[in-house]
Amino acid sequence: MKTDIQIAQECEMRHIGQIAREAGLSEEEIEYYGRDKAKVSLSVMNRERADGKLILVTAITPTPAGEGKTTTTVGLADGLRRIGKKAVVALREPSLGPVFGIKGGAAGGGYAQVVPMEDINLHFTGDFHAIGAANNLLCAMLDNHIFQGNALGIDPTHIVLRRCVDMNDRQLRNIEDGLGGGKNGVPRKDGFDITVASEVMAVLCLARSMNDLKERLGRILVGYTYDGKPVTAGDLRAVGAMAALLKDALRPNLVQTLEGTPAFVHGGPFANIAHGCNSVIATRTALKLGDYVVTEAGFGADLGAEKFFDIKCRSAGLRPDAVVVVATVRALKMHGGAAKQELAAEDLGALGRGLPNLLRHVENVTQVYRLPAVVAVNRFPTDTDAEIALVIERCRELGVNVVLSTVWAEGGKGGEALAREVVRLCGEENRFRFCYDAALPIREKIGEIVTKIYRGKAVVYTPEAEEEIDRLETLGYGALPVCMAKTQYSFSDDAAKLGAPEGFSVTVRAVKAAAGAGFVVALTGNILTMPGLPKVPAAEGIDVDEDGKITGLF
Repeated sequence: MKTDIQIAQECEMRHIGQIAREAGLSEEEIEYYGRDKAKVSLSVMNRERADGKLILVTAITPTPAGEGKTTTTVGLADGLRRIGKKAVVALREPSLGPVFGIKGGAAGGGYAQVVPMEDINLHFTGDFHAIGAANNLLCAMLDNHIFQGNALGIDPTHIVLRRCVDMNDRQLRNIEDGLGGGKNGVPRKDGFDITVASEVMAVLCLARSMNDLKERLGRILVGYTYDGKPVTAGDLRAVGAMAALLKDALRPNLVQTLEGTPAFVHGGPFANIAHGCNSVIATRTALKLGDYVVTEAGFGADLGAEKFFDIKCRSAGLRPDAVVVVATVRALKMHGGAAKQELAAEDLGALGRGLPNLLRHVENVTQVYRLPAVVAVNRFPTDTDAEIALVIERCRELGVNVVLSTVWAEGGKGGEALAREVVRLCGEENRFRFCYDAALPIREKIGEIVTKIYRGKAVVYTPEAEEEIDRLETLGYGALPVCMAKTQYSFSDDAAKLGAPEGFSVTVRAVKAAAGAGFVVALTGNILTMPGLPKVPAAEGIDVDEDGKITGLF
């Protein structure tokens, strides 16, 4: 069986200029990054053309068995093109942390990939490096301001901004810097986040223009003064230089799928830490070029989809037309208690116990957000007809269809049935609404998410979280949407609670304002903003030969 990278390297990519022309872009609207990548002008998203239909691909709660959400997103877009629809796909950029760690990249898999997958999964067009540089410039200007006399009266013990690097490096989670005395800075406790957890990443992904980007950058909260007043990037006069570093990163990246479907890959905030969606600019640009735009949100629907709806759509004025919930029989059996080594055997009991996880996600989409949905089952050769029939039966009770997807093995051909169902759903009545009113107090918004989406019974706050919520509401941040930082492996804040747990409480241990991005982050469980590498990182298996050909990258 060929690996993903072998399949990708065997693809004869078309020149990106041809992809751009077929998508409706002129030479003046693109800037080439070699023959297979391009940056697209911001002017495209302001065209006088009706937007296409927006389709979100989300998934059940992930397990080590895998669900194939990105693969389904790419295969669906290819399937739409195969049935005669003008489709465009919009994805996030992968982070180097998971690429070299354990999770892998984010370019799809099998015969449903975006290419060039090596570039996309590595440096790509340099967006993440620019974001990291802008974040760290702000950090440097903050510490320099304190060192040079601290005219703003910033309290070094109450700085909330952290440096970042796009790598899993647990050694940098908590550090002390400014050591050495004299001209080496002011000693203080500090730390690093992974770049995809940086607020600068969230700001870029939610910005709608250069002016909007600069306004958001200026609102980034860096710390507090000795008398408790907030200090922002604007106060440090850092906005212009940060925006200059982000000038090119703000423009969306155009690539292609294995079958030549135009694909925007731009931005990449983590879904269990940040809001987990590609950039607003990429989505809006795609909507001006395609009649159908297929995008995805990170992890399960309780994280990625909730934030896509309640943060991204709210901020950008987007209105989704249909939702695809991806599942596998194997993963559902794991949610029902089956061991990973036994997933190939038929087990209707474990499947039945695991199905409530899928059904809860579907109910949230159709009843909380009131959007038409379809379940896409990535079928494995070991899935039995009886198992598939049980999934279909249980979903039908909710009035939701199930479509089998074989895009990993067949590319767009394996996504044609799903494409037809999505087209049908896009013609249905759309009564989209948010989970909560943003004007509610912070605690009430968190409570709405926990009870409506997670189906928990209560929220518990640490004294530190209670104090910070009160502070943020006093400072005027109370009307911002909430971004829940929670494990992706459970509806609860306990990764061990698989399936569809009920009656649990969620503990909010810390709260912080991402004022530039425009949301309040509530941290639960042991969620880390700087992951670590596993015992055997994927990096150990990656290599490159004399001709520059990369191997071992999935």
